[in-house]
Amino acid sequence: MLDVESKLVGYNKKSENVEIQETLMNKIWQFGLLIWLFLVSLAAFLWAPLAEGLGEYTRILYFHVPVAWVTVLAFLIGAVYSISYLKTRRIIYDQIAESAGQLGLLYCVLATVTGSIWAKVSWGSFWNWDPRETSIFILLLIYAAYFALRSAIEEEERKAVLSSVYSIFAFVSVPFFVFIVPRIYSSLHPDPLINTQTKINMDGKMLTTFLSSLFGFTVLFFWIFKRKIDLVKIKLDLRKMEN
Repeated sequence: MLDVESKLVGYNKKSENVEIQETLMNKIWQFGLLIWLFLVSLAAFLWAPLAEGLGEYTRILYFHVPVAWVTVLAFLIGAVYSISYLKTRRIIYDQIAESAGQLGLLYCVLATVTGSIWAKVSWGSFWNWDPRETSIFILLLIYAAYFALRSAIEEEERKAVLSSVYSIFAFVSVPFFVFIVPRIYSSLHPDPLINTQTKINMDGKMLTTFLSSLFGFTVLFFWIFKRKIDLVKIKLDLRKMEN
């Protein structure tokens, strides 16, 4: 009996030590991410040179493009989890898809705002209905409709099925509006950093800062997304306990 109790005590202590180590590691890498993004911001304003033709508002490149990239990534993840739900009918996948869509919509708004600031200093107006601006506006409407659809349906399974189907078809439009439409029609959007072969043409310091920002914003997204998944799991566990 004593041997069993001692083993249980040892097991509990080991579990507590593992949990403490995991918490410590999480705090360390989160602090590291904060430092990374801080250094990227310093590099964007103090280290990376200005692009010819863009001047001081070159700086917004290091924030506008990464949030636009994360927007596409979030919507892609939402579509993948929607497909997973339709295959398995596990409600957790629908909930995760919704979380990805929420983050995608948030980042889409940030991309629109930073793009509007760029437009103001470039063209003298925050909004000009340029093909790129029009495309992202339509994308905002498409995903706003996704959440309107979810809020309009009360029955959970029906909501999940219809939302998943909508999410998949909505993502099909993302590459079209983000990559294709702006290149079909003439645009005021400045592209001095992209040559005619659609290759990045940056100074070494600019490229380093840009890629570092892209990496930092991507990791930040996955950290927030992981927290939202944890909340989804807690909510579903609480629902099981209530039932």
